[in-house]
Amino acid sequence: MRILIAEDERKTQQYLLQGLRECGFATDAAGDGTTALALLREHAFDVAILDIMLPGLDGWAILKTLRAEANHTPVLFLTARDHVEDRVRGFELGADDYLIKPFAFAELVARLRNLARRPARTDGTGQLAVGDLYFDLLRHSVERAGKTLQLTPKEYALLLLLARNPGHVLSRTVIAEGVWGVNFDIQTNVVDVVVRRLRVKLDAPFATPMLRTVRGVGYMLDTHAL
Repeated sequence: MRILIAEDERKTQQYLLQGLRECGFATDAAGDGTTALALLREHAFDVAILDIMLPGLDGWAILKTLRAEANHTPVLFLTARDHVEDRVRGFELGADDYLIKPFAFAELVARLRNLARRPARTDGTGQLAVGDLYFDLLRHSVERAGKTLQLTPKEYALLLLLARNPGHVLSRTVIAEGVWGVNFDIQTNVVDVVVRRLRVKLDAPFATPMLRTVRGVGYMLDTHAL
């Protein structure tokens, strides 16, 4: 069982690392939200333990981004924020469990084992079809007209976001927040760069283009011509 610990308080992080390793868990740690999100995108974890107040991206932003990318890694919030509205917000964003500091270590271990036994959550059947696009949300894979598209995590997240809003123009700001989980910096062209890379894989090999640019507004997935 592999666990990610996102905790910026050094003593707490080391306590969790040592204790969970002694219980037989494989553990990785991140001291800030940006690193934690990168690890969750790059590796498969059975459970992620997230503090809410993290440098960089906070726990809310990490969870929101994961679920927008159809990443269903079980998430347990481990935090000192004990207000009911905080717990409600966590569950509404897609958290699987919520444990308040200070905590009993034995309870944490029991909750982790319980989460690891749960089946992965999916959107309905775990599949999404838009035009001739077919997403397998469990495997994070996508096909067009039966051909598998070899996408990077960012390209996949961008295409999935567009596919969940077919026929609707999404601004660069909306795309940046949905894919990167951060406020869009108008001085960068990161969205346009990823769109160009995605267009090469999504449209170039096929007769009918799907990814449309609406000048001055943003991008959309057009399925009307299919």
